Amino acid sequence: MKKLIAFLALAGLANLASAQVTGNAKAAEHKVAMCIGCHGIPGYKSGYPEVYQVPMLGGQSAKYIESALNAYKKGDRKNPSMRGIAAGLSDQDIADVAAYYASQKK
Repeated sequence: MKKLIAFLALAGLANLASAQVTGNAKAAEHKVAMCIGCHGIPGYKSGYPEVYQVPMLGGQSAKYIESALNAYKKGDRKNPSMRGIAAGLSDQDIADVAAYYASQKK
């Protein structure tokens, strides 16, 4: 029983720690360099894995961007390029990038 209580307490702390990640738009300025090549070009279309319109991220909600990056990271959203990029991002990186783009104009 003590082990179960200790496990639940640690699980609660882990959830609390991840909930406390706050995005910092200023910290993301160097983190978004690779994003700009696709998401910073109006009207840009990607040909991999199929041709589609690449969305502009400026002005999107931080919550949406965090959700999308986490889905790419887990493989729930299918795009090999974005999966590879998101896989290398920490929770803090994701929060920072989301804050950066949310602070931009459309």
